[in-house]
Amino acid sequence: MTSTKDISWDDSVLPFQLKRSGVRGRATRLGPLLEHVLSRHDYPVAVSAMVAELVTLTALIGPTIKLRWKLSLQVRGSGAIRTIATDYYAPETEGAPARIRAWASFDAARLDDRPAFQQIGDGYFAVLIDQGEGNTPYQGLTPLAGGSLASCAQNYFAQSEQLPTKFELTVGRSRLAGDTAEHWRAGGVMLQTLPAQPQVVTENGQIEAADILQGAESEDWNRATMLMSTVEAIELVDASLPLPNLVFRLFHEEEPTAFDRQTMQFGCSCSAEKVRGTLSIYSQKDIGHMTNDDGIVTADCQFCGAHYEFDPRSLGFEAVVDEHGNPLPPAEAAQ
Repeated sequence: MTSTKDISWDDSVLPFQLKRSGVRGRATRLGPLLEHVLSRHDYPVAVSAMVAELVTLTALIGPTIKLRWKLSLQVRGSGAIRTIATDYYAPETEGAPARIRAWASFDAARLDDRPAFQQIGDGYFAVLIDQGEGNTPYQGLTPLAGGSLASCAQNYFAQSEQLPTKFELTVGRSRLAGDTAEHWRAGGVMLQTLPAQPQVVTENGQIEAADILQGAESEDWNRATMLMSTVEAIELVDASLPLPNLVFRLFHEEEPTAFDRQTMQFGCSCSAEKVRGTLSIYSQKDIGHMTNDDGIVTADCQFCGAHYEFDPRSLGFEAVVDEHGNPLPPAEAAQ
């Protein structure tokens, strides 16, 4: 039997249940995945910190949803940090890793010494769930508030899903034992309760959402979240501390049960054919404006930085190509 100490808990999520309080949870720790996401771009520290926080939230929230394809978290603001976006792709097969990618846009000239969250400004926090072809995507929004992206996520679950939810997160740069360079690392714990009675009927016959936390349930929730608040930042990112040990340290009074972990890795869904499909909505006149001095159309993936080059004759809804996407000479195209 493999000891938990022999397992690398980086880039994984551990689901658990607290029997005494009836609360479910997730614990995650990110290392190489986060470093890979941030190394695709030359972000200032404040921007990297916000991307790291959103990636950590994505890693915790993604496995809680019965997801067939993709969960996306998006932050849009009026400040120097304009956009942060993450995607979580569900495992394609049982036992396979989930995939995460992320990117951000910002105005470097407007960045200053204020806390990173304040530099997003006014805007919204969005949760998007896409179950794939044939399904209507879901989108939920909540205003940016509370001083952190974790607070925004808590507000979203409380307001949109009526699910009391609490996060404890840590992100930053640190050196692992024997390493001379600093690397981005992150960790987090998520607690969430589920409604026993999601709806109640009032005296006038109106149906309203029930108060999820009542009496003993409220006491259970408060006790569990108080225990979670004792977690130390170093515990969340310490590569030598197995996640099951962390969960037991925090919640041993609540009779925790840990389940199989979900591993994660960086993964991008971009491809030349997908980019070509996106460009197919433009006319060839538009494509002409996109063509550079070398006579090619280029496109770069915002998430992974992949660079694509295309013959402009093969693009646009007026273009005629063969089955492999290669432009046909005028004589063949006319046949």
